[in-house]
Amino acid sequence: MPRQRNKVRCEADRRTQRAVVLQLLRDDHDESWPRSELDAELGDIEEQAIACSLESLREAGVVEFEGDVLSASPAAWRLDELALIGI
Repeated sequence: MPRQRNKVRCEADRRTQRAVVLQLLRDDHDESWPRSELDAELGDIEEQAIACSLESLREAGVVEFEGDVLSASPAAWRLDELALIGI
């Protein structure tokens, strides 16, 4: 079965998506992130680009959020544990 294309219509670039995922998987931070804190950590990236990336990653099952609280999905954490996510 072919993979479904991401339904997000914004221009989520890979660099911003990587930056978001790497922030959410940091081991020196709680698993949950307030959106404002993520925006502050990624201060050199436009807020709209972060929002677009978050939506794209959510649709792909990489990021979960409820309201203004974000976290990496269990699948993303597992891939990190298996050392399949790297810089």
